[in-house]
Amino acid sequence: MSTGSQSTTSRDYLLLLLLATLWGASYTFIRVGVETIPPITFIAARTAIAGLILLAILRLRGIALPLDRRSLRLFAFQALMNSVVPFTLIAWAETTIEAGLATILNSTTPVFTFLITWAVTRHEPATARKLFGVVAGLAGITLVIGVGALGGLGREVAAQLAVVLSSVCYAIAAIFGRHFKGLDPMVPAAGSLLTGAVVLIPTSLALDHPWTLQPSWASVGALVGLSVFSTALAFVLYFRLLHRLGSVGTSAQAYLRVPIGVAIGMALLGETLSGSAYAGLALVVLGVAAMTWPGRAPLHARG
Repeated sequence: MSTGSQSTTSRDYLLLLLLATLWGASYTFIRVGVETIPPITFIAARTAIAGLILLAILRLRGIALPLDRRSLRLFAFQALMNSVVPFTLIAWAETTIEAGLATILNSTTPVFTFLITWAVTRHEPATARKLFGVVAGLAGITLVIGVGALGGLGREVAAQLAVVLSSVCYAIAAIFGRHFKGLDPMVPAAGSLLTGAVVLIPTSLALDHPWTLQPSWASVGALVGLSVFSTALAFVLYFRLLHRLGSVGTSAQAYLRVPIGVAIGMALLGETLSGSAYAGLALVVLGVAAMTWPGRAPLHARG
């Protein structure tokens, strides 16, 4: 649902699909990267590279990052909830669990976004249609992945809980993102990533001694792909969509990650889908549509 006067367009839905694809690929990048790079160092490099890329683009565009105290506080909280904590939790978890299971567990973000919106913030309407979208999306994912895909559930409880906690962080970040309304989407993306790097780089230096590491070329390539595409580009899309679709609508891309992962498997690995999986894909699409379809503008819009 659009949070402002602008109506949702087909371009917004295409960008939501692109965002889901970029973040869906991130789990594979992370899985390959942490094989030879410790999680904290990997994520520190991810945030620093992506943030510097966006900062350079902002400079070329003649846009300056706001550095007043309020802006820095907003960047810091957004960094904690949208990169520092969830990125590190997922990277650590993927040292012991499969990328596919991490993707599935992280797809619960829309549920937490809806619940927090409905019970706490009430910054946008938590309608019955959106609730239907949440339920339909979860049901669709269950059909897509099947029981077999959850075969490892419960074996690495701490790692799995870490991924679920990252979903809660992403939900809070999606809701908090409304504080950046009116800014160019690249500004909060760069500001939050660079702020996160300021926290993570000293931690990496103290704990991992990165100058002693010998990462594989595969891990380095995964880091570059993750930083450029699944972080720098993805964050710009994310902040744009927050203003266009709202926090609940934007978080719906978490549902799309699972069927996109299945589609990539079909295209590159020759995998096939069961009949129930096709039904699940239909439910996922229906759920995302219900959560993002523009409704009637409220009489008194809240900021």
